[in-house]
Amino acid sequence: MAIYTQHLPAWKREEVEGIVDNSGKYELVGLVDIYGIPAKQFQQIRRNLHGSAVVKVARNTLVEHAFNELGGNFVDLNGHVSEHSALIFANGNPFKLFKSLEQTKTKRAAKAGEVTPEDIVVPAGPTSFKPGPIVGELQQAGIPAAIDGGKVKIKETKTVVKAGQAINKKQADVLAKLDIKPMPVGLSLLAVCYEGDIYLPDVLSVDDEAYKAKITLAAQQVFNLAVNAAIPTSCHFVTEAQIAKAVREARNLGVEAPIYEKGVIEMIISKAYRQANALKA
Repeated sequence: MAIYTQHLPAWKREEVEGIVDNSGKYELVGLVDIYGIPAKQFQQIRRNLHGSAVVKVARNTLVEHAFNELGGNFVDLNGHVSEHSALIFANGNPFKLFKSLEQTKTKRAAKAGEVTPEDIVVPAGPTSFKPGPIVGELQQAGIPAAIDGGKVKIKETKTVVKAGQAINKKQADVLAKLDIKPMPVGLSLLAVCYEGDIYLPDVLSVDDEAYKAKITLAAQQVFNLAVNAAIPTSCHFVTEAQIAKAVREARNLGVEAPIYEKGVIEMIISKAYRQANALKA
């Protein structure tokens, strides 16, 4: 028995052993943030992940015991354990796991004191509200409002709260009335251990299409460099392009020089004919 669990009660040792056992069964082990997810929705998320991933809620101290027992880079995951974190076990690629978790997220209304992950923008235009106290509430929340045609109208598009800022109670109440739901609901991957390495969201959140576009651009630039600089390569596409370029340049040189060689004489005569016609005109 590991020294980390010797002093633990039997039920806690079983919990730690279960985490260690699951870590050996799955290709990746990570931590997800479950803050703000209602119990009913959390159970639905678990059901949706059935067969592809397992989410387990455990006491932080027991999670840390398990990671210490596993050793290696698992110990580094302890730095990402938080009050609202849970374990996730899955097979496959951590990038695909991150993307799948992001795609299953929904939105909910904001609560006072919460920090918004993105700018909260209220668009200009009419609302369904009749004239009343709502006008003052909107203005107190920093949203310019007025009465227009018997309805409350927001006069201009306004960024109420910027990304990284806390939402106050007045703003939260007004956003809820406007049915603006800025807070994501779902599992947020905090960190994952995969094949001995730790992956964090800033790495896992790569834009697939943007990344492919960069690879395509790099390939085009390498191809152009190899062709224009006449760098020999084992790629037959590059070799064919280099030969075609060399043939074109040799013909152009033969015509301009002029050099009377087979395959060039016809081009020289054609050029002379065009010039003669131009002089004649």
